[in-house]
Parts: sequence; structure tokens; C-alpha cells
Amino acid sequence: MESIDKINGTFDRRVAQETKGEVPSAVIKRLPRYHRYLGDLLAEGQLRISSAELSKLMNVTASQIRQDLNCFGGFGQQGYGYNIKYLHGKISELLGVTEGFSAVIVGAGNLGRALASTNMFRRRGVTRLALFDSNEGIVGTEIHGIPVYHVSELYNFCTENSVDIGVLTVPKEAAYEVAKTMADAGVKGLWNFANMELKLDNEKVIVENIHLGDSLMTLCYEIKENFRTPGTNEAPENE
Repeated sequence: MESIDKINGTFDRRVAQETKGEVPSAVIKRLPRYHRYLGDLLAEGQLRISSAELSKLMNVTASQIRQDLNCFGGFGQQGYGYNIKYLHGKISELLGVTEGFSAVIVGAGNLGRALASTNMFRRRGVTRLALFDSNEGIVGTEIHGIPVYHVSELYNFCTENSVDIGVLTVPKEAAYEVAKTMADAGVKGLWNFANMELKLDNEKVIVENIHLGDSLMTLCYEIKENFRTPGTNEAPENE
């Protein structure tokens, strides 16, 4: 049986050769899910897993898992399975968890405060540097240990601190101007919660538009379809 070091070396060479093409967006969107499940397995002390075992946990076919991971050169060996720590680490690298990205949150309302309080950023290698708002009553304070600055300072702060990610939790009427300010300041990516489809002329900035309402409506659709009486448009009555 080959040593894990040899397998790792084979992976690194194959990645350089096989990731030159564009990876399908659907595969990229599944990577965080692999990362999450593998992290849970690591926390439980598990060392190795097969694609068949992973498929049962994730409700994804083993074939799909192998196809997805092969987009990046493959991480396992037939009869050996996947080294969980190694695979989790490599997916962390692919997802930029190890890059040390920094972020600011613009909008210190309910959603902005909630994002300031969560461990989600830290667990994914992103450091929150500051919050920004136009409310003079909270400027100069801290929210969950993160300093709050006036939005007029946004451009200079992003420029001086080489901010990577801007999180928008502002009203949609203000989103474009805030986004443009950050783009002009060199921010590389925008995570937009402003309930509008944000588009910028600056092609160097990546925008991820988040529509929480869409997810809620999808859930409502699934409930409607799965819990109504067959052959009618009425939801079943509780017996």
C-alpha cells in the first residue's frame, strides 16, 4: 500500500495538471458542504472514509463525489478511501480558508449585528475588521468586539487595510453606491444581502447576491407540494 505522503504528492502533481480548465459552478457550490461534513467527521475523531460512506452521510451518490473531487485532481485511492484530515485541509485551501481574507460589514442593523456576532467568519478563515454605519449614535462604539466607523470612512479604511470582502446589509437604495465605493477601494468580493441583484461595471469585483426570501419561498413550495391532499389544491387537514 502506498504511503499517504506518496498519495499526497501524486495529488499535488495532478492538481497542477487537471485544474487548468474551468470547474463547473455546481461543483464549486458543493465544496463547502464537503468541507462541513468532513469537519464534523474530524471533530468526531474519524481518520478515513470511503466515497460510499460519505455518500450515505451527504445523500449524494458516490459517483458524484468522485466526479466532483476529480475536478481538482482526485484525493483518494481505490481500496484506501479518503484521508479525512488531508481531504479537509485541501478543500480548505481550495475554498480560501487558509488565505487569511479580511472583511468589513456595512450596515449595523439587525442583520449586520447578527453577522458581527457569529463565529461563521472566523471558522472559515475570514477576519472581520470593522462595521460601518451612518448612525452617529453607534459610530465609535463596538459591536461584539468589532469597531463601528462612519460610512464616510469606508473608502479610506478599505484602501489602507487592503480589505478583501465587503458585506452589504444596507437598504437596497444605498447598496450600489456602497458597493461602488468598496470596489473603487480595491475590495475584491462583495457579499450582498441588500435584497437586490447587484451588478457592477468593475469586472475585477466578484459579487455574491444573497436572497434570503428565495430560500424561504423554496421551503414554502416544498411544504405545499408535499403536504397537500393528492388531487386537490388544498393542504391536508390534521386528523
